[in-house]
Amino acid sequence: EVQLVESGGGSVQAGGPLRLSCVASGFTFDADNYAIGWFREAPGKQREGVSVIGTRDGSTYYADSVKGRFTVSSDNAKNTVYLQMNSLKPEDTAVYYCTADLGTFRDGHYYFAYGMDYWGKGTLVTVSS
Repeated sequence: EVQLVESGGGSVQAGGPLRLSCVASGFTFDADNYAIGWFREAPGKQREGVSVIGTRDGSTYYADSVKGRFTVSSDNAKNTVYLQMNSLKPEDTAVYYCTADLGTFRDGHYYFAYGMDYWGKGTLVTVSS
């Protein structure tokens, strides 16, 4: 079955970097242009989409709040997606979830609006000022 396992969360000071990893199993990235996304949920706030990447064509989409600071990438040979987070801010503090939609990739804003079919358990990122 589809499984998504995040890692790399932790505590960092504002301005610092952190890289999250998501190892996927149960499907192969290069079989189609799947959507792998990062969502986050902070206490008292609704979940929000952070970034999405197409596994075959490499299309990427970012929330306005992270543009220029976060970079999503994929290593199809490893069935792994990364989220490089730079210039972290306290407001980035949240549980970050790796997510996947196994339909053919569509406009990234679609996933931000409607969510994903598969979710990992999440990894906590805490940014202190």
